[in-house]
Amino acid sequence: MAYHGFGIWALVAQNLTNFVIDTLVLSVTIGWRPKLKFSFSRLKVLISFGWKVLVSSLIDTVYEDIRSLVIGKKYTKADLAYYNRGKQFPNLIVSNINHSISGVLFPALSSKQDERERVKAITRRSITVSAYIMMPLLFGMAVVARPMVLLLLTEKWLPCVPFLQILCFNAALMPIQTANGQAILAVGRSDLSLKLNVAKKLFGLSMVIISSQISVLAMAFAGVFTGVFSSIVNAYPNKKLLNYGFLEQIKDIAPYVGLSSIMAGAVYWVIYLPIPVIFQLLIQIVGGAGVYIVLSALFKIDSYQYILTTIKILLKNHKK
Repeated sequence: MAYHGFGIWALVAQNLTNFVIDTLVLSVTIGWRPKLKFSFSRLKVLISFGWKVLVSSLIDTVYEDIRSLVIGKKYTKADLAYYNRGKQFPNLIVSNINHSISGVLFPALSSKQDERERVKAITRRSITVSAYIMMPLLFGMAVVARPMVLLLLTEKWLPCVPFLQILCFNAALMPIQTANGQAILAVGRSDLSLKLNVAKKLFGLSMVIISSQISVLAMAFAGVFTGVFSSIVNAYPNKKLLNYGFLEQIKDIAPYVGLSSIMAGAVYWVIYLPIPVIFQLLIQIVGGAGVYIVLSALFKIDSYQYILTTIKILLKNHKK
């Protein structure tokens, strides 16, 4: 469609076609079929829980665009472009890893909602594993930001590098926010989830208003403060619900923050080598991955051992 001149309608068609094909494939591969039955008692339970989740999701959707709208209104188009481009790369990691984990986390937690110790164990495992994977990726991306932008986007996009680096550290807090949020929903407290979300967004909105009076860079830093506040707010109820508070969660992810910081420091100096950008980037990526894996094995990091064991089990089952 793009080749034949349909322009952006090609993207619309692609999206619709994707949903249609997904639906057809799922209908063939999954044996369940809807039946002409209706339960008002079940509907009442679902609506009571679901409307709060729906409202919370709508608030998230509106809030996500507020910062960009303010930048576009108060500052230049170039400022908005650099900010959005800087946000794009960290969001790519978050959407592909964190969202994938959260997609399976809620049903896993829901199935054990009456076993609070088990819910705590699953929540802890989710936070530690997602942090183990995401921390080095985001810390590493912050370090390789300049050569990466030069190689992929060219020199004219270099002003987006500071935004990219700041927003990487903001995205690093997502494992705590997501796992705690899913745990609260899994034990049936969608009302609490909505209240927390309103509190987080009000704080975030106030930070946007205050920081917008300073600069776009200040707005990016304000996003980090909002992320820290949101992590604390999401974790606070689980101190009572699961006996798993924010300080304990920070203690759990501290080793990964430390390893990621060492890894980032070990490869940062490569940008000063008088070699082509592509080789700088390759050395930083390969070297950073090597340092992180070696340190994980050396210090016998729990999540590293867990991932290796899981991979071995999957490979063994695949051979069968």
